[in-house]
Amino acid sequence: MEKIILNGITWGHSRGITPLLAYSQRFNEIYPNVEVNWKKRSLQEFADFPIEELTNHYDLLIIDHPWVGCAAATGCVLPLDEYLPVDYLDNQLKNSTGPSHLSYFYGEHQWALAIDAATPAASYRADLLRKNHVALPQDWSDLMYLGKKGKVAVPAIPIDLLMNFFMFCIAHGKEPFSSDEEVIDRHTGLQALETMNEFYSHLDKKMFSLNPIGVAELMTTTDEYWYCPFAYCYSNYSREGYAENILCYTNLVEYEGRRLRSTIGGTGIAVSAFTSHKEWALKFAEEIVSEKIQSTFYLQHGGQPGHKSAWLNEDANSLSNDFFKNVLPVMENGYVRPRYNGYLYFQDHAGEPLHQYLSHGGNAEKVLEKMNEIYQQSIQPHLSKTIA
Repeated sequence: MEKIILNGITWGHSRGITPLLAYSQRFNEIYPNVEVNWKKRSLQEFADFPIEELTNHYDLLIIDHPWVGCAAATGCVLPLDEYLPVDYLDNQLKNSTGPSHLSYFYGEHQWALAIDAATPAASYRADLLRKNHVALPQDWSDLMYLGKKGKVAVPAIPIDLLMNFFMFCIAHGKEPFSSDEEVIDRHTGLQALETMNEFYSHLDKKMFSLNPIGVAELMTTTDEYWYCPFAYCYSNYSREGYAENILCYTNLVEYEGRRLRSTIGGTGIAVSAFTSHKEWALKFAEEIVSEKIQSTFYLQHGGQPGHKSAWLNEDANSLSNDFFKNVLPVMENGYVRPRYNGYLYFQDHAGEPLHQYLSHGGNAEKVLEKMNEIYQQSIQPHLSKTIA
């Protein structure tokens, strides 16, 4: 019997690769002539490297949903709605964790399946809050109190600042990307920047070099920081035995009487349009994102499933200190980024002026001007297309 080898690429964290490796081993046991190999890359490489180049080398790809505009324009991955059963896709839609499933639907096609779901949520060291007789922050004033005491950690590299800029625009009443003219109107943008500047000015400067994983590691290996108000969530850190100390996760604080809405992340599994083993690549993707595997095998091996059944699973919540139950409301309230072909140029560059401003100071007006300039560059070849 012919030996079939599928190659996949994912990101290099336990949440991203361990469940894939585990299920690939099981897949090989069930189908002995099929071997699925995975290569991992850094979180930044995962965000930056062009998907259309990766599809020439890999059969299976773990992608971010903002990539689907590129996928639709280039046809570099398969439109899964043309290959997978209708009832299977209906199940995925009905059991989407927040808007995860639809975030991979663009241009009338489903370009990936939501294998993983995440969004910035609040996390904290329950033991340290208890020890210091501090209540869990509920609103912005509570957060600022802890921030001024130097007990708040938060990722503040450019990409995370950009995601939070979207969140604070929404907090001030407007969703970004509502027009082709500007990222956000001047009034709302300046309000968002003012709020962010007030908050980030109280943080340790080391935060400006940390991503969400770095913050989670810092909070679980030291007792220096008690609370993180918004960082892409990792159920691994709320599981016994994974880290030195457990992180608890909860909803975001309220800002001016309304709950903050974070910018969803997570990942999808896509199948290269250039694979020589289309049937087997599709079969692997279909199985690993199925309700059964997501709520059992995938979850049990460190995954953070995209299928809602896993988030509602009592065993999953027992395993993760109620991570899934506590973060689900944050996911369901999440904001979905644009996915037009060109958005990734904006995402790759627009965080830099934010990072410079919040870490070293400067002129907020000029920050908005620079972001708008980058936005115009990102949509220039696509001005006739509707922003999605």
